[in-house]
This record gives sequence, structure tokens and C-alpha cells, in this order.
Amino acid sequence: MENATNNAPALQLRTSRGLLKMILLGLITFGIYPLVVESHIGEELNLIASPHDGRRTMHFCLIYFLFSWLTLGIAFLVWYHRTSDRMDCELSRRGIDYSFGSLDFWLWNVLGSLIVIGPFVYVYKRMKAMNLINEDYNRKG
Repeated sequence: MENATNNAPALQLRTSRGLLKMILLGLITFGIYPLVVESHIGEELNLIASPHDGRRTMHFCLIYFLFSWLTLGIAFLVWYHRTSDRMDCELSRRGIDYSFGSLDFWLWNVLGSLIVIGPFVYVYKRMKAMNLINEDYNRKG
């Protein structure tokens, strides 16, 4: 009898990201924790999506420490747009019923900053989308 978990990958990806955890640990670590989380998201997207879409996401630390100041912050906009779009494609490809994509980045994170709470909504949706993708990857590979 074949075990249903034979298709599951040996490496289990993180599925416990959340907004409150991001805020609290971000405060405690003076902003280092969000850098680590975003770095992991980029790496995990490359692991999960690259075999299917043939694209690679640039490491977040390169964006943060090198390109952000060179481009006056435009690199951040491009990176978040592209990763949100890749997450949307991966949610669709895996058949996960959750709405998240680059439109969420522009509406919640950019325009939503006018109502202060918008970026928090975006981070919540981003963490949930990545958790769902990782859960599916952990189950199916």
C-alpha cells in the first residue's frame, strides 16, 4: 500500500507567518525579522515556482541593501509587484482559492498607505497567501 505522503518534499516550508508575529518580532529585532521573512519568501518562491514559470526572484537583501538607495525606492516597488504577481500565478496554478496579487500591492500597500491601515492589510494578505502556497507545497510537492 502506497503512503499518501510519498509525494511530499523532504524540506518542509514555513506555514506560520502572520501579521502580529511580523509586527512584534519586527519591533523586538529592530526591523531585522521582516528582512529575514521577505528573504525567505523570495527563496521559497524560487523553490516552488521557478520549475514552472522559469523565472527567478532577486534576493530581498540585494534589493534592500544595494538597489533600493540606487533607484530611490523604485526597486522595492518592482520587487513587491513581481513577487505578488508570482504568488498570484502560483495560487492559480495550484488551484488554491485565495485572491492575492500585484493589484493588492498597489491598492493596499501603496494607495492604502493613505488610510494608514492599508499596508497592514497587504502584509496580512501576503503572509496568508505564502502560507497557503507553502502548505500546498508541503502536501503535494
